[in-house]
Amino acid sequence: MALLEVMNLKKIYTTRFGGNHVQALTNVNFSVENGEYVAIMGESGSGKTTLLNILAALDKPTSGEVRLNGRNMATIKDKDISAFRRDNLGFVFQDFNLLDTFNIQDNIFLPLVLSGKSYAEMSARITPIAAKLGITDILNKYPYEISGGQKQRAAVARALITHPQLILADEPTGALDSKATEQLLHLFTSINDDGQTILMVTHSIKAASHAKRVLFIKDGEVFHQLYRGNSTSDEMYQKISDTLTLLTTGGKSYE
Repeated sequence: MALLEVMNLKKIYTTRFGGNHVQALTNVNFSVENGEYVAIMGESGSGKTTLLNILAALDKPTSGEVRLNGRNMATIKDKDISAFRRDNLGFVFQDFNLLDTFNIQDNIFLPLVLSGKSYAEMSARITPIAAKLGITDILNKYPYEISGGQKQRAAVARALITHPQLILADEPTGALDSKATEQLLHLFTSINDDGQTILMVTHSIKAASHAKRVLFIKDGEVFHQLYRGNSTSDEMYQKISDTLTLLTTGGKSYE
């Protein structure tokens, strides 16, 4: 059984005034196996953000199902959804979402504090993660005292510390310079090599070229997908670029 199953997903929004219907997702179907690293790409308005919000249990589909490890996320009660999200999903955002009044260590600890973990357990968890991410020396600093790249690595640590089944990354390189972007992408590859499943939404061809599979969303549906296979990042970059050109010029998907 796949870790994540997305089946016949449809999402229709009704505008507040006038009652107009906007179909954000038409019929999305895909699955993600345990240990995969998948990127999702598409033009603005293609439905990527809506899809991510549903996968993050921040929104519910109009119809269809999302199953995480066989559990239909739409059946989780509202009072339980925050705990489910905290225990099963890790999030990495474009703008880091760190609290300036907390130092880096406390920012990373936050989901564990909310889960009621002991300080001893939190300390035991953070040590190897901080070492792997190269942030041990900034744990006592505050977000306004460190660089964008360091902030994003702290955000990745916060996502990893709960031992999530799935990491959802939303434009994780969007606020980073080229050097920090390269470091983060190598970090994601390393984390995935350790067995962590990652699903990343991105506009960046460079970011997507590091994934093992790329899904392209167009008009609320999966338009095409590419598998890395034995391709290098440069070869994957070219394949993604060619597919995006096809997508934006109105071509049909490859067979």
